Amino acid sequence: LLLFCFSGVPAVVDFAAMRDAVKKLGGDPEKINPICPADLVIDHSIQVDFNRRSDSLQKNQDLEFERNKERFEFLKWGSQAFKNMRIIPPGSGIIHQVNLEYLARVVMDQDGYYYPDSVVGTDSHTTMIDGLGVLGWGVGGIEAEAVMLGQPISMVLPEVVGYKLVGNPQPLVTSTDIVLTITKHLRQVGVVGKFVEFFGAGVAQLSIADRATISNMCPEYGATAAYFPVDDISIGYLIQTGRDKERVMCTKKYLEAVGMLRDFKNSSQDPDFSQVVELDLHTVVPCCSGPKRPQDKVAVSDMKKDFETCLGAKQGFKGFQIAPDQHNSKVKFNFEGCDFELAHGSVVIAAITSCTNTSNPSVMLGAGLLAKKAVEAGLTVKPYIKTSLSPGSGVVTYYLRESGVMSYLSQLGFDVVGYGCMTCIGNSGPLPESVVEAITQGDLVAVGVLSGNRNFEGRVHPNTRANYLASPPLVIAYAIAGTIRIDFEKEPLGINASGKKIFLKDIWPTRNEIQAVERQFVIPGMFKEVYQKIETGNKSWNALDAPSDKLYTWNPKSTYIKSPPFFDGLTLALQTPKTIEDAYVLLSFGDSVTTDHISPAGNIARNSPAARYLTSRGLTPREFNSYGSRRGNDAVMARGTFANIRLVNKFIDKQGPQTIHFPSGETLDVFDAAERYKQAGHPLIVLTGSRDWAAKGPFLLGVKAVLAESYERIHRSNLVGMGVIPLQYLPGEDAGTLGLTGRERYTIIIPEKLKPQMNIQIKLDTGKTFHAIMRFDTDVELTYFHNGGILNYMIRKMAS
Repeated sequence: LLLFCFSGVPAVVDFAAMRDAVKKLGGDPEKINPICPADLVIDHSIQVDFNRRSDSLQKNQDLEFERNKERFEFLKWGSQAFKNMRIIPPGSGIIHQVNLEYLARVVMDQDGYYYPDSVVGTDSHTTMIDGLGVLGWGVGGIEAEAVMLGQPISMVLPEVVGYKLVGNPQPLVTSTDIVLTITKHLRQVGVVGKFVEFFGAGVAQLSIADRATISNMCPEYGATAAYFPVDDISIGYLIQTGRDKERVMCTKKYLEAVGMLRDFKNSSQDPDFSQVVELDLHTVVPCCSGPKRPQDKVAVSDMKKDFETCLGAKQGFKGFQIAPDQHNSKVKFNFEGCDFELAHGSVVIAAITSCTNTSNPSVMLGAGLLAKKAVEAGLTVKPYIKTSLSPGSGVVTYYLRESGVMSYLSQLGFDVVGYGCMTCIGNSGPLPESVVEAITQGDLVAVGVLSGNRNFEGRVHPNTRANYLASPPLVIAYAIAGTIRIDFEKEPLGINASGKKIFLKDIWPTRNEIQAVERQFVIPGMFKEVYQKIETGNKSWNALDAPSDKLYTWNPKSTYIKSPPFFDGLTLALQTPKTIEDAYVLLSFGDSVTTDHISPAGNIARNSPAARYLTSRGLTPREFNSYGSRRGNDAVMARGTFANIRLVNKFIDKQGPQTIHFPSGETLDVFDAAERYKQAGHPLIVLTGSRDWAAKGPFLLGVKAVLAESYERIHRSNLVGMGVIPLQYLPGEDAGTLGLTGRERYTIIIPEKLKPQMNIQIKLDTGKTFHAIMRFDTDVELTYFHNGGILNYMIRKMAS
């Protein structure tokens, strides 16, 4: 089992703290060592500070090292202090793309035995590798750390949904259009907690890059895994990406011998599934998804009408509640000495980003060919639009340059700004001040268009209230148009210097054009050249000094790395779980509460509790960096929990990271309210619809339980891992049917003898009583709960 961790800092922080805890309990701290190999790819911290410049890449990378030197030194210490831990240095690419192009083996060869490769990773998009035929899925960081220490994964055997692909895609359709269509379809089908396996003759029409794009967005349609079995196209990809040919041939022979090499055109090989759904690829049309969720697909032909409907609709997933007389508001502004105008729907961010699409040569070359035709037709992108190109690996830059399209992308402002998660994770960097002022002055619904996998509120940028996922060619098209309010079939992209109207159809490359360029320029030598130096090619990383001690010396002045309080007071003796008495509700949510609402990874707002903490430690706003970069400091992350500016708490009549402190009646920032409850000794719970988040932050805020209508698998397991009780309403019940306001106090009765998925009683201070399901799904999860969480269990195990 090959495990890799997203950026890695929290895992190494926990491991370092676990060594300290084991030593305090009288055990051998060096027992805390990864048993299975761990690859940590540092890809999470790059911010687009510089763009539209030939030196943007170097400047962003230099600034990344300046900001994150302490984190990188800490990770380098970890790679030396712990066995089986390999660091892929920053600037190498996006973890999932590096795994697809380089790390994944498909079949493992160890001590003369062959067996299928598999992977778990501490990011939900680990599923991308399913496209190559390696079964993999995302787990919580806590669960992953236990796996690294040799603890097996416990789960209820999932249903497997067969997704049958038939037909051929239309010539103008991209893999992005296909995945956004599948995402909407499977959300409607309902695949949460299930495996999806793709089959049918249509699979043979998809490249590995296309399949990987579809598998990458597995979390967006809610499945645990999205698996494409290995076929001859998979074997060809291994050779194309520079893997050793002899090893690849052994892989093929092994898979043939055990009946795991699939011929998708041979229906006799189709497995039996729990359920089968079907998509005719010929029915897929060019589309985007948004403005606030990846499953809200909109055909490109309907984009203008759909956005204008969203403007006036009630505040929600498809609404901004803009007054009708304000729909055509415009605000003039000046940028670099020239006058411009913004309106609702104006594009201010256009980013070709994310492993979802930058791993796919067809859409990347498609974007390059479109850029070439656009430049030749005399089209330009307005200079105030923040454009960027952040590939998932150096291979992308290589083939874009060799095929001759890189210079055209640069002319439209799409220079390479770095290799890693950038705009898609919220590291879009600042917009020009005059643009922000215009958006604020007009209360405008400005737009970000990106080739990413998530567009939840507040994720991409605080000033882009609407964000659309789109293929890389469409990102460029909307950047040229400057607005989302355009009907490409009827309206021109622009008018060139000669006065000629240029339509999108005039510059859109066909699938055949793209494939011809791909066959010529995406070759094995590129992959070999890039990846042979991936671990040693970063001079800044090589120059870092790191301590050699086996126990980490914590620096009390550090604002990046801090020993977490998870193990404070831990003893070898187990504590009997107690009834949670008279808990207050910290927050009450509706549906689709996501990671981005609960634990934002982007910029730290200047008026937030985290900002106040960092200011008190002597930092200026320029030095705040992002939440994602400060995940090694629990003091920052606790303050960043529930800190999204678009958070919708039912206790508050406006969006924002605040709640009511019921004993005083005051409206406070969530962290400040939680601190007051903690000081008074009051336990807390959270009420929500569908629940989608990790658990360290809520645990640190004093949350003892979460009561939800449903859970995504990875996020329920995170709660289990931290000893937070995941409760689920009985079928047909929710806060509305039970008449819960969240202003009651809740006593959760914990029986002495616990069983998986048992019903428990909840009493309110109003006298009302109801039941809920305690979502500990296995006996192993109950063991973790009795230990106060999975890491406590591992520490006791190692110490004894």
